Amino acid sequence: MRTPDGAGPLAAAELDALLGDPWDDGNPFAYKAVLDADERGELLAHGELALDGVGLAASFVPRSLGGRFVHVDGLVQTMRAIFRRDPTLGLGYGITSFIAAVPVWTDGSGPHRRRLADLLLRGDRAAAAFTELAHGADFTRVELRAEPGPGGFLVTGAKQLINNIGRARAVTLFARTSDAPGSRSHSTLLLDMDELPRDTYRILPRFPTSGLRASPLAGVEFAGCPVPADSVLGELGAGLETSLRAFQVTRTALPAVVIGVLDTELRLATGFASERVLYGRPVADIPQVRDTLVGAFADLLVCDAFSGVAGRALHLLPEQTSVIAAAGKYVVSTLLESATYELSILLGARSYLREGPYGLFQKYQRDLSVTALAHASGAACLSTIIPQLPRLARRSWLRAEPAAPESFELDGELPELDFGRLAADAKGVDTLSAALALADAPELAAFREPFLAELATLRASCLDLPPRERTVSASAGTFALAERYSLVLAAAACAGVWSARRDPVTTAWLTVALARLAGRLGLPHPRPPEGAGRLLFDELVLRHEQGRTFDLSAHRLLR
Repeated sequence: MRTPDGAGPLAAAELDALLGDPWDDGNPFAYKAVLDADERGELLAHGELALDGVGLAASFVPRSLGGRFVHVDGLVQTMRAIFRRDPTLGLGYGITSFIAAVPVWTDGSGPHRRRLADLLLRGDRAAAAFTELAHGADFTRVELRAEPGPGGFLVTGAKQLINNIGRARAVTLFARTSDAPGSRSHSTLLLDMDELPRDTYRILPRFPTSGLRASPLAGVEFAGCPVPADSVLGELGAGLETSLRAFQVTRTALPAVVIGVLDTELRLATGFASERVLYGRPVADIPQVRDTLVGAFADLLVCDAFSGVAGRALHLLPEQTSVIAAAGKYVVSTLLESATYELSILLGARSYLREGPYGLFQKYQRDLSVTALAHASGAACLSTIIPQLPRLARRSWLRAEPAAPESFELDGELPELDFGRLAADAKGVDTLSAALALADAPELAAFREPFLAELATLRASCLDLPPRERTVSASAGTFALAERYSLVLAAAACAGVWSARRDPVTTAWLTVALARLAGRLGLPHPRPPEGAGRLLFDELVLRHEQGRTFDLSAHRLLR
């Protein structure tokens, strides 16, 4: 395996070149090979070997520990290149190791971090053992126990739906370590599976899934398994806080990576609309088809803008990202799924085919549905925001100054991520929503006004939320408030990105994007200028013809 040179993450172009022409059926990483592997329910073996060969695992290890990870956007661009080709390979090979590693980078001791870094750099995998089917995302009810025992703890209980658990050397395990009520009853442990007595645990059977069919999802059951006392990350009982801080990174990175799936789906749909002839003319000439393609393109750019701003906030505004990351995960996952559904309607019966030039679409649609839920559901993200709503309303909404310009310069330099600065609570600080003011061009005023009015309405509703409505057991109405606020933050992120670019295509996109977001909120809003949709459609077709990505980077792909 190649060792990292410390120069930063693998370039997306390097991975594109490694994976080769996706339409060359002789290429072991071609779409046909991806589809065939999915039909067999197998990971793309050649793909894993190739990624081992370029040392992809080093992308999950901080540069200060000898790896390539410097900032979130670098990792996102690296992994997005893989997800464009095969989401199962991206999740099954690597991003799971990053999810498992982040709690260690966040709260692990020096020896913890050094141990895991060494394992990953030599090609071992890591798995995150958090989920118990009986409790879903409610970690406060986790039952697997780590009780005091000789030299440390004895672990008893089971975890399910863990990717790579059957072949992971390192496992981060969320366990109950106290029966006391409150938030200090659980801890996160780092386990080396090779050092545990084999007769004290067993790997449970694999879970078949409709999407990511080749992903090795399974479970693990412990029966009095002895674990060393120094396995605990951070303080004993601080597991929930560790998770809340670490999840800000993974909730930002994972949906940003999955944008690569929609990129390929949109490429397939654009090609279909350009080549398919109906009633004597290309399908792309039909206004409704154009509107569908432009809408999916605009939503993809919203996802990229929001996740890009959220990724930069981890470095520049870490005290605010408990809210930004949760809102971003919710909005990006929602938009990716809805855009995929709209494109499936455009493709019609071809969206169900399991072979041929459009056979890949049904796999991507199934895969995206699973990855959208992976690691944190929408409800879990909103429940992170809900307790913070009153303080945000009181301290920041319509009062704060916008975040600094560098927060929106998506290609700007960033320092190496300092995991220790991440905070479990934003303490009412929100400078992102104030970025709506940055859309200061006269032609944009009417598009931002609905969101400012919505923020005022939200402020009135959230200032005096009763205590029972500030918990995970809040009513559906309070969850709706968190959802609406998340969409306002998405609009603000788009306004901020526009302010850093201010070119004609970005301006056209912003009017379409804000109109679509306002429509999701049921807000009255102006129609985008007549030429905005046409300009976006021309940009979409141009990128398709030139083989460029549909995200904000617009970089060139192999044909």
